[in-house]
Amino acid sequence: MAAHEKGGAGHIVHPHEGEDHDTVKGVQNAALADVLSKQKPNPWTRRMFLLYACLLVATFNSCINGYDGSLMGGINALDQYRDYFGFPKDKGTPSTGIVYAIYTVGNIVGSFFAGPATDFRGRKWGMFIGSFIIILGTCIQAPSRNLAQFMAGRFMLGFGVAITASAGPSYVSEMAHPAYRGILTGIFNTFWFIGGVPGTFVPYGTQKLTDSMAWRIPIWVQMVFSGIVCMGTPFLPETPRWLIAHDRHEEALDVMAFYHGEGDRNAPVVQLQYREMIEDISVTGSDKRWWDYRELFNSPEVRYRSMLVIAMAFFGQWSGNGPVSYYYPQMLEGSGVKGKSKQLLYNGAQNIVSFSGAVFGAVFTDKWGRRPQLLVSTAIVIVFFTLICALNATNLAPDPKKAGAYIARDPKQAQAIVAIIFLFGFVFSAGYTPLQALYPVECLRYESRAKGMGMYNLFVNVAGFYNTFVTEIAFTGAGWKYYFLFIFWDLFEFTFIYFFFVETKQRTLEELTEIFQSRNRVKTSLHKTNVVVHAGEGVTAVDEKDMHA
Repeated sequence: MAAHEKGGAGHIVHPHEGEDHDTVKGVQNAALADVLSKQKPNPWTRRMFLLYACLLVATFNSCINGYDGSLMGGINALDQYRDYFGFPKDKGTPSTGIVYAIYTVGNIVGSFFAGPATDFRGRKWGMFIGSFIIILGTCIQAPSRNLAQFMAGRFMLGFGVAITASAGPSYVSEMAHPAYRGILTGIFNTFWFIGGVPGTFVPYGTQKLTDSMAWRIPIWVQMVFSGIVCMGTPFLPETPRWLIAHDRHEEALDVMAFYHGEGDRNAPVVQLQYREMIEDISVTGSDKRWWDYRELFNSPEVRYRSMLVIAMAFFGQWSGNGPVSYYYPQMLEGSGVKGKSKQLLYNGAQNIVSFSGAVFGAVFTDKWGRRPQLLVSTAIVIVFFTLICALNATNLAPDPKKAGAYIARDPKQAQAIVAIIFLFGFVFSAGYTPLQALYPVECLRYESRAKGMGMYNLFVNVAGFYNTFVTEIAFTGAGWKYYFLFIFWDLFEFTFIYFFFVETKQRTLEELTEIFQSRNRVKTSLHKTNVVVHAGEGVTAVDEKDMHA
């Protein structure tokens, strides 16, 4: 048949008469499918493992955030910490709340500097700057002699994390081989748990120390992940996109040839990316002007991109994972599960289940697609919250021995709630955790990617602030009825994702521009072209047919 498909770089794939056809399949972009057929990537070569090593250094940025996210909860439970700063042992105070809040404040302030720091000398130097600030913050916080010094260190930690949280995903997505960008960038956010586990158990291990070293040692350990990033980033290659944007084409080709083309500059996947980068990346873009945020909002295309980034920031924090992450013991208490030891044991097991779900989601994201991954997980989460709400409503009775507390009439129903909470952790993590870093960087153009990730981090912290300081009040006042909010909010999320979220899998970053410039962006993103795959010889487009992922 006479048909063709135009790729993101203007590459035309024509049918070749008389060739032996291997297979027919639908693809998002025929140009990328063509080069991957001609140069089938092998994930097990020496150069690919060198690429994985580079991406691993960048992925440790996620460990930094995970460690601190778990650390303060453990330290706050230590009597040595509370005695040193004069906090009551049996209740929270405004001062303890401020200690938590100052980290968020630092993160919010740092979000405005994350873009310029990441654009300034390159993605790798953005990671270096952020990790170096975290090390300085640790050196201020760990030897603290008073609360003011401790809080100053917390502020610097939050400030530095904001930069690493923007530079890290940008580096991974821009350096990853296009055939594996989904899984490699999706893995980034799963490393939160790699940092979170030691953040929980280091304070547990030091709790028997009788002096302030019980809480100082866990803080010093925070330098491990940031130290790896700080020492490793100067030896990393810069991303080809940053090099192209600064008119350093030869260096960009060298990097792509080494890590994507097995040393061949003329490899099809290298040449396709190079052509697309030249067409899509401006050497005079706003990334060269640290004060210029206009390319996040100055056209319908970029406003749509920014809308999806902001939506993902809130959806990733407000889908119901807030209570599970921050107030898991209260959820168990409200479900009738008593005993601090049992609650902490369940909490530790919940993290393991969530981590396994996150890895599962990252591995299969390119197979499922971003939209199905989010839609299916959100739908299941709605069912879970409906069940939790119903089980709590029919099983809880006022505790006659403690005002405002509840007891479970049927222990088996309480156990069912715990099981559903575990399933929630797996499903949410499989659906959302990999995409919390992957989807925003895919939605952003190169010129606005660093600043856009800073904006994303800003709204993540705004949403997290709500989780930290409002959810506890809501649980105390409304109890199990608070779950109604998550049911209706998740229904809104599902509807919004269905009508507005575009599909980004199996395309290069530059090819996504075609989607965001189209009139019906969701329909364009779901469009597939039937192609004939000729083993080792490329593909030919045989017809154009709308096939939905």
